Amino acid sequence: MNRLLLGGLCALLMVGLGLFWWQGRAQVESAAPPPEPSAMEEPLELDAIPASDAGDLQGPTPPESTELSREQRRFFRYDRDRDLRITRNEMLSSRTNAFRKLDKDGNNLLTFEEWAVATAERFDEADKNRDLELNQAEFATTRPKRSAAKPVCRC
Repeated sequence: MNRLLLGGLCALLMVGLGLFWWQGRAQVESAAPPPEPSAMEEPLELDAIPASDAGDLQGPTPPESTELSREQRRFFRYDRDRDLRITRNEMLSSRTNAFRKLDKDGNNLLTFEEWAVATAERFDEADKNRDLELNQAEFATTRPKRSAAKPVCRC
């Protein structure tokens, strides 16, 4: 008996929901099309365009950018994730020119391991506190020595 009563109640509920859904459907109204531009409107002439004089008004000041020093630019070339620390992997990833410099005879027989050992030794020399990361001060010690300026050719 309970099943029959519960089934009838569910059937009435479903029919009621169906009626609400059927009556509540949105109907699209067919509205009139927008009016066409009237012939009464005259086209604007160049003299009719309003002009404004800014006078003493002044816009907002543009944001200022800070100029990075040469050492900061060099530091950020290595610091890929911009966490102000250079990890060993970051240092090793951009050392291809150093690899070419280590291959003295140019026969490309220098192995990657040999190159990585030289770079890792340089990293270890710069890492004074032995935390396997270079801060900006430690990284500054890895700066290449600048040679004297080459004379300009005046041909």
